Amino acid sequence: MKIQDSVAIVTGASAGIGLATAKLLAERGAKVVLAARNEAKLKELEVEIPNSFAVVTDMRKEEDIQNMIDKTMEKFGRIDILVNNAGQGMRSSLENINMDEYRDIMELNVFSVVSAMQKVIPSMRAQGGGMILNVSSRVSKNYYTELSAYASTKYALNALSLTSREELAPDHITVSVFHPKMTATDFGANAKGEKYNSSAGRPGMAVDTAEQVAEKMLEQIESEEAEASM
Repeated sequence: MKIQDSVAIVTGASAGIGLATAKLLAERGAKVVLAARNEAKLKELEVEIPNSFAVVTDMRKEEDIQNMIDKTMEKFGRIDILVNNAGQGMRSSLENINMDEYRDIMELNVFSVVSAMQKVIPSMRAQGGGMILNVSSRVSKNYYTELSAYASTKYALNALSLTSREELAPDHITVSVFHPKMTATDFGANAKGEKYNSSAGRPGMAVDTAEQVAEKMLEQIESEEAEASM
């Protein structure tokens, strides 16, 4: 997928990997839609990031997702790239998982992604194609204690992504999935269940910056590779 002059939506764009990705897309010549809940932060970023357009979006709300798509189409007339980055972690042993919290992260990490994909597919199909990049996690390739609930949302996302990749290939819509590992963001502090330091990593594991992750994600957007990771 060509990034220069494309229109790209990035969810969870107010901080961390989402913000780094939005900035890099803009640097590479894309028009970037910044989607997140923090209205004040989005207004600041809209001024800071060239060719950006902020749309306040709670990805747990169907009407907000539809508004994100509608506002983008009204502003730019097309959507070439959708980066489903918004998500939340959860740390708990399986026997102590709070089911309400588990349902909540499932809503954000899985259901919101499916909804955003469903709502963007018609316009991508009509324009002759597009690129959807879903941000998963390396935890979906391993078995880490106390991360079973979070990992299960990403296992589900992998299956949805790779299956829909086959379904949408005839429409020239590429669906790919990216797997970050430990990244220096506030992800752990914002997790449900037990808080943890997502910048500390595990013994022997290097911790990536959000900017390093964004570089890899843009490489994958350009290559359209099915899966990639740090």
